[in-house]
Amino acid sequence: MSQYLVLTAMGSDRTGCVSELTKLASECGCNILDSRMAIFGLEFTFIMLLKGDNLAINKIEARIPMVAQTLELITMMKRTSSHKSYDLVEHYQAEYAGIDQPGILKAITAFFATRKIDISSLKSEIDPKNNYMRASIAFALTKVIDIETIESDFLQLCQQIDVQGCIKQTPHTLV
Repeated sequence: MSQYLVLTAMGSDRTGCVSELTKLASECGCNILDSRMAIFGLEFTFIMLLKGDNLAINKIEARIPMVAQTLELITMMKRTSSHKSYDLVEHYQAEYAGIDQPGILKAITAFFATRKIDISSLKSEIDPKNNYMRASIAFALTKVIDIETIESDFLQLCQQIDVQGCIKQTPHTLV
């Protein structure tokens, strides 16, 4: 029976860390079902969803602490289950940009949460030279919802928090 493990690693951005972690997953007999990597300042973060039989997952759980110490990484692991699939109706991308102010990301994420719309991906960044921020949020609807109302409400929120925004339909792709 398949087992699943979420592995998060964080440390100084150095060439080869991601390669070493993916090599370890392979050596332990795990399949990488999903992964994300990002650079934050001088640090990188790498997240993987691994799948393997019980022996493979036990093996990587036992080997990660030594590899993490060698690579000077902070790691966290959590057993999980397979991804719950939803009958998704439509996929959308919400984007917004403007001068950064405290609370903008909170307001935007609360917008989706209060409407019970799950965010599947979020990327935000600020240009420190001019304090200009931009963000992109991917979401999918599990039922038919009046997207025109969602879009209208989103644009109204963007106006209230003084950013430019839009929502556009996207094809279903890996996010």
